[in-house]
Amino acid sequence: MEAYNISKHNTFYAIGISYKKADAAIRGKFSLSETAKIGLLTQAKNAGMDAIMATSTCNRTEIYGFAQHPFQLIQLLCDNSNGSLEDFQRIGFVYKNKDAIDHLFKVGTGLDSQILGDFEIISQIKQSFTISKKIGLTNHFLERLCNCVIQASKRIKNETELSSGATSVAFASVQYILARVPEVSEKNILLFGTGKIGRNTCENMVKHTRNNHIVLINRTKDKAEKIAGKFNLIVKDYSNLQEEISQCDVLIVATGAQKPTITKELIHSKKELLILDLSIPQNVDPSVKEMPNVTLVHLDQLSQMTNETLKRREQFIPQAEEIIQQVTQEFKSWLETRKFAPTIKALKKKLNHMRDAEIDFQRKKIDGFNDQQAEIISDRIIQKITTQFANHLKDSSDTSTESIELIKKVFQLETL
Repeated sequence: MEAYNISKHNTFYAIGISYKKADAAIRGKFSLSETAKIGLLTQAKNAGMDAIMATSTCNRTEIYGFAQHPFQLIQLLCDNSNGSLEDFQRIGFVYKNKDAIDHLFKVGTGLDSQILGDFEIISQIKQSFTISKKIGLTNHFLERLCNCVIQASKRIKNETELSSGATSVAFASVQYILARVPEVSEKNILLFGTGKIGRNTCENMVKHTRNNHIVLINRTKDKAEKIAGKFNLIVKDYSNLQEEISQCDVLIVATGAQKPTITKELIHSKKELLILDLSIPQNVDPSVKEMPNVTLVHLDQLSQMTNETLKRREQFIPQAEEIIQQVTQEFKSWLETRKFAPTIKALKKKLNHMRDAEIDFQRKKIDGFNDQQAEIISDRIIQKITTQFANHLKDSSDTSTESIELIKKVFQLETL
């Protein structure tokens, strides 16, 4: 990336862990809370990095950015999560430059999602970029790249059926409940947690179960009340959690806690209880499985469910890949212009200096010399000249390096 004049660091990396090699327990160790993300970015900025973005979802935790060596980014991740270097070396990945760019496109367009066509990740990418921008850790490259990924995602949604049918773990969880819980509209359903998956599950539950007595509990009650108002749910205090668990038939756990919040000690019901744990890290203690009346299902099991809808989506992968290729090519064409941008800028500066000297000379020789007209005409000529050079460099990408050196030599340019 050195030739593109983007960052003081020469290489763009994507590092992280995902569902492909890391189980839920390991992903939980590497997960980043919002506070941890800000801490990571602040640490990166203090270390002199100039373009870093971190994403963390239930299926992956990844860092995109420029560095001298990928270990700098890996160290940032381990310093701000509970993950270790040993674990990362075993299950982590590192992509650089073109491969890192291609990876972000696959992630942002749902081709790398645990459920094919799940586009929820794109909102996480937008949010991550916004946080980095507020902290002052973005550049033209990262902004352009994210915008292109967003553009590709929108086109795939609008032009293909890759996202037709179920598109999220939240929807898959409701489908699981509908398939396994008879007379679900009459059952007592408890939702514990108001994370994004929890909110989406709420919406799907209301839409598909026709159950009008879903109870919502969250540690922060006002958050629960906001969601409850939107979906017409019942809100109970956090202190009522054990009591509500004893009465419910289905418990959906979607909190953002770093340790299990549901343990065997909280469950005293003797009737059949289905628990869906949609949290990363896992928020239901695995020992709950030992209880004879409890069925515990984690989001990894839901994500691995294959059905006709997912099979049908596979036929739209080539169409999606074609769109990605088109948008990626547009991005790479823009990237090529970064090679010669400093040269064109220096050329324009040199021509302006020549223009200023000549106008000053003619002003002394010609009576009634019109500075305004001279500047208008010369500005247009300079713009035409620099545009001509820029178009030449753009159209002859194979020889652009030689052309840049020739322009620098002829005009005696100094570029930063």
